Amino acid sequence: MRGLDLKQNELFSYTTLEQRIPNDHPLRPLRELVDTVLASMDQAFDGLYSTLGRASIAPERLLRASLLQVIYTLRSER
Repeated sequence: MRGLDLKQNELFSYTTLEQRIPNDHPLRPLRELVDTVLASMDQAFDGLYSTLGRASIAPERLLRASLLQVIYTLRSER
């Protein structure tokens, strides 16, 4: 870009994802519960995965993604 363009700063956002989600969002308490449960299952996950070979996607991430998919695909009964 040539010259001074004072509008250029509007292209970038310097807020985190946590700042964008309201504090009273219904998924926040569920996230705390899921984090606690997955932390308690950490040793079980370690026993299922090999230490050799290429690193896989963490099972915690897969389970969180599956849970979000289930929650957001539930049909509303309005």
